[in-house]
Amino acid sequence: MTDQLEQQTAIVTGASAGIGAATCRELADAGANVVLAARSEDVLAELADELEAGYGVETLAVPTNVRQEDDVDALIGETVDRFGGFDILVNNAGLSRGSEIAEMSTEEYETIQETNVDGVFYATRAAIPHIREREGHLIFLGSFAGQYPRSFNPIYAASKWWVRGFAKSVAAQVGDDGVGVSVINPAEVRSEFETTSGETFAEAFDESEASEPEEVAEAIRFVASQDRSSVSELDINRRDKYADRF
Repeated sequence: MTDQLEQQTAIVTGASAGIGAATCRELADAGANVVLAARSEDVLAELADELEAGYGVETLAVPTNVRQEDDVDALIGETVDRFGGFDILVNNAGLSRGSEIAEMSTEEYETIQETNVDGVFYATRAAIPHIREREGHLIFLGSFAGQYPRSFNPIYAASKWWVRGFAKSVAAQVGDDGVGVSVINPAEVRSEFETTSGETFAEAFDESEASEPEEVAEAIRFVASQDRSSVSELDINRRDKYADRF
């Protein structure tokens, strides 16, 4: 797997923490140059320095709000200017809000929609010509919530159903061009991602109770390393996820 990704270039959105940061480290460990995209400029710069010092790869930190179309276009443009193109896009940026539909504000709804749906569309649209050119990979972070009904955060769940459906339809468009399209569906991951109660998953779950960001990052590395195949969907659940649930 390391040889397959060596000297490739990967863009990771939501790169400043959690699954995104772990993915940056995992891809750098495989020898890929990494473009880090998130809103936290200082955190991105610190992580980029860590990757260059620890793995000997090239990095580019681009402060990006995926909700802003111009930001996403600038991210793609700066990547192409620096590296001449890129091979992998990891659509990882996302957020969750838990609320009864009848009580959810329009602002809350739009924030989820613009981040989890619009941001994925903007990045994918801008990336496709470059991924086509190198027969690279589009990787989408779905969710367990995007596979089963979810009463306590239905808008987040709906956004992840959309991501999965969008990814599969994109695959139908670009598969003939040699582009890999994969969806990773984690359940609970011990990261800075917030639960519906406002605490982070890292705070809510002990080490034995949920997956770690590094486990998801390893899955992303695996699917990105496939030469001629796509891993259509890969689910990552703690071992007791289905117990007493269905």
